[in-house]
Amino acid sequence: MPLVLFCVMKFLIGMPFVTIFLIYKYKRRHLAMDKNIEEFLQAHNNFLPIRYSYSNIKKITGNFKHKLGEGGYGSVYKGKLRSGIEVAIKILKHSKANGQDFISEVATIGRIHHVNVVQLIGFCFEGSKQALVYDLMSNGSLDKHIFTKECDKFLDYKKIYEIALGVAKGIGYLHRGCDMQILHFDIKPHNILLDKNFTPKVSDFGLAKLYPTDHRTISMTAARGTLGYMAPELFYKNIGGVSYKADVYSFGMLLMEMAGRRKNVNANVEHSSQIYFPLWVYDQVNTKESVEMEEVVEEEREVIKKMIIVALWCIQLNPDHRPPMNKVLEMLEGDIGNIQMPPKPLFYPLDKPIDDDKAEIELETFSTSSSASIISAGFPFGGSNDV
Repeated sequence: MPLVLFCVMKFLIGMPFVTIFLIYKYKRRHLAMDKNIEEFLQAHNNFLPIRYSYSNIKKITGNFKHKLGEGGYGSVYKGKLRSGIEVAIKILKHSKANGQDFISEVATIGRIHHVNVVQLIGFCFEGSKQALVYDLMSNGSLDKHIFTKECDKFLDYKKIYEIALGVAKGIGYLHRGCDMQILHFDIKPHNILLDKNFTPKVSDFGLAKLYPTDHRTISMTAARGTLGYMAPELFYKNIGGVSYKADVYSFGMLLMEMAGRRKNVNANVEHSSQIYFPLWVYDQVNTKESVEMEEVVEEEREVIKKMIIVALWCIQLNPDHRPPMNKVLEMLEGDIGNIQMPPKPLFYPLDKPIDDDKAEIELETFSTSSSASIISAGFPFGGSNDV
């Protein structure tokens, strides 16, 4: 009995000290995070957008009256600036990794000005109260339009093709249009926003990484992105280093979903062979069979086929076999007759190394045009990493 009483007393006496210690550690960690973000904001104040107070954010949103959506990052609200411009305000949950997600978003998107990249108007940082202010994209995200057949959200293939071109231009700008290369790492339908004219805007730079233009690969401590769109080199280090080609892969998966109007993985299909769309559609296109789509005219069918072939080039296992985004754009805008079928895509390394000589032979048939061909411009060998 005395032993039990001693243990109880020890617990009761020690519990407040443990609680105080945990609170101290929690506050210290958040103070360090706040200091980290503040130091960044002060050091980069020359290029950052407008800094709003949290009270201003509340006024702009009408005290968070109109909620547009919610995700793992936090919630998005509709607002209006004093100038009358409508905006979308992302209220962030607690930042992770000493505020690196907040810093990544502000640092990357704060310096970007391109018609196909979402514009960051301003931000708010008051300790745990963090927000990002963007132009309002009245037509929402792309996934709401390509995975639905509702009449009010239906997009024809001409518009889908135009959106694909816009997204390719936006990603290409990130890779080669700034003084630093910007790797997005999370290209997917949910992160492509559409304005009132359905102009696409690449958004959500919380996972983005900046690196010098003369660096061909970057070091990664952990994989980042969304499963189903993540490049295989993020998992299999033996197939190549991580570079801007990871975004090319993600764009390919996105383009495939846009062409098929369906998710790449879909268990609710008539035939089991169609569950993984990229492999099924490769066989359809390679054997010159008509891809099973909804009622489309021949001109649209050609556009769909071109999008699929370009997507298949983008999702090649080896990063060196994927074209850079400027070549992707050339293929999308060019004649389908100048594009050959790529090797059938693999989605994990073989037990034995890939035969690069054989891949090179196949890739040399990529284009039938002569000196003006994409091959002569340096794809896929020699200049494949030059953007």
